[in-house]
Amino acid sequence: MSKGQKIEAPKIAANLSKANFHDLFHEEEPQLINCMVTGSRADEVEINKLILSGVVFKNVTFLNAKLHRIDMTDVVFENCDLSNARFSEGIIHRVSFKDCKLMGVDFSDANLGNVTFENCMVNFSEFVDASLKQVAFQQSTLQNANFYDSKLTKVKLTECDLNDAHFEQTLLKGIDISTCRFERLNVSIESLAGCEVSPEQAIGFASLIGLKVKQ
Repeated sequence: MSKGQKIEAPKIAANLSKANFHDLFHEEEPQLINCMVTGSRADEVEINKLILSGVVFKNVTFLNAKLHRIDMTDVVFENCDLSNARFSEGIIHRVSFKDCKLMGVDFSDANLGNVTFENCMVNFSEFVDASLKQVAFQQSTLQNANFYDSKLTKVKLTECDLNDAHFEQTLLKGIDISTCRFERLNVSIESLAGCEVSPEQAIGFASLIGLKVKQ
């Protein structure tokens, strides 16, 4: 991460109590604070305005979970499966996803700040109308991910698979995709202005404006 793009890591307490995600169903204002949840399933759960603070999830599945307008601060997900979970309109701050499966996760209209995705599968995910600031995708796959009309500020994409990702109506100025791989990217020439690409990628993008590059 270059200067000015340092991402704040989640702030996790040294001693965490153990918690069960299903205990939330008995609370009027569902929240988990300074705790660890391991090896459990929270598939198909539906909780509105859930608050998570200082929480570590390990080997937890959230398949098809509906967590609309979630508020996450200082949260770590390790080896979790969140496929098709819905975090739309959520506030996601200082959160780390490591070795996680996030196929089809819905982050539309969400606000993400100081978030890392490391070695994650984020294919078919939705970031439509989302705001991403100080967010890093590292060694992750984002095939067919949809960033339509999202706002990207100091976002880093390192050695990611972006094949068939969608960036329509999204400005890529200052975004470095030179280490990423893709055969096709859904993006307009206007959105590419100021984007940092490799020489090989530049040749491919030249076709968008009708250029023929001689070699």
